[in-house]
Amino acid sequence: MSEGTPVSELSRSDFLKLAGISGLAPFLGGVSAASDTSRRIFTSLLSVLCLLLLPQVSLAKERQGVVSVKVNLIAPADAKRVDLWIPYPMSDENQEITDVSVSGNYSAVGVYREGNFGNNMLHAKWDAPVNGRTLTYTFQVVRKEVVRKDFPGQEASFSKKDLEKFLAATSLGATGGTAKEYAEKITKGKMTTLAKATAIYDWIVENMYRDPNVKGCGLGEVDVLLRKPGGKCADIHSVFVTLARAAGVPAREVFGIRIPKGANGDMTKAQHCWAEFHLPESGWVVVDPADVRKAILEKKITMEEATPLREYYFGAVDENRVAFGTGRDLRLNPPQQGAPLNYFMYPYAEADGKPLNEDLYGFNLGYSIGFREM
Repeated sequence: MSEGTPVSELSRSDFLKLAGISGLAPFLGGVSAASDTSRRIFTSLLSVLCLLLLPQVSLAKERQGVVSVKVNLIAPADAKRVDLWIPYPMSDENQEITDVSVSGNYSAVGVYREGNFGNNMLHAKWDAPVNGRTLTYTFQVVRKEVVRKDFPGQEASFSKKDLEKFLAATSLGATGGTAKEYAEKITKGKMTTLAKATAIYDWIVENMYRDPNVKGCGLGEVDVLLRKPGGKCADIHSVFVTLARAAGVPAREVFGIRIPKGANGDMTKAQHCWAEFHLPESGWVVVDPADVRKAILEKKITMEEATPLREYYFGAVDENRVAFGTGRDLRLNPPQQGAPLNYFMYPYAEADGKPLNEDLYGFNLGYSIGFREM
């Protein structure tokens, strides 16, 4: 039997051997003389058995549904101009965004991209005083699980110039001083990008913890977090990214939102951040040590019991999330009048050039986000 022989040309015994279930042959010996109905049943059973038993066969995990962002903006009625920016996810290799719809009583609306990190945003403006400013933004998403475990045995060099923005310090993530000291200690003796990233990931999992009392996803103040290593997802991944950059590993946060586990659910406070590091000739590799620490806290499991999650979330993330973008210290487009945003994972608004957000998270703006599975 040649390697390229199609299944339709195999004998039943050869097919069973190929599928690893040749032991069933004696029990299926009479099928060849059976009716067409029996043969169809036999073929269906074999298909199911092959999917279950062949190690190279896997079923892709994905979620799909409709996300609805509804805004009844809390702003001064007499404001002459009000601006609103909302994260606007785009299609990529891991998610497909379709059927976008925007409605409301705004004066103008459009989709824009900022030039530094390529974040996309929906921008709406109201250019006259009005009682009530409303907007509804919906889109359909199909999100896939991301798994990247095929790491190369040897690594090529990479151009730091090409990835300089992912090696740079940020306003809350200095790569010198304390972070540099930690990075050098954690990665001592590690010569490759993969080895350094692995060591930092392991250190994060073993030394940081999830603090449920932190508001939102956290601010990601790395110097503070290295002294008191408790926080939420943006905190934990800010530390990962900063330590990686301090060790010479290009890295970035990915900001997005979780998809509820049920068929319907509220996403208003479900924002989530994970991270990626760049592996030469392989591209971006996902990690999510924050979800390991979340599971340890919420499921009350030990570090040893969390080993499968720890191994999974290095090079993989589940399908229950939508990615918005990346980058820190952001100028939006059109540019906001206020200070650069720490990161862009929540709606942001201004009235006559002054921020309406009480803080980064802006839960006071009057918005809700919901999900309906398809």
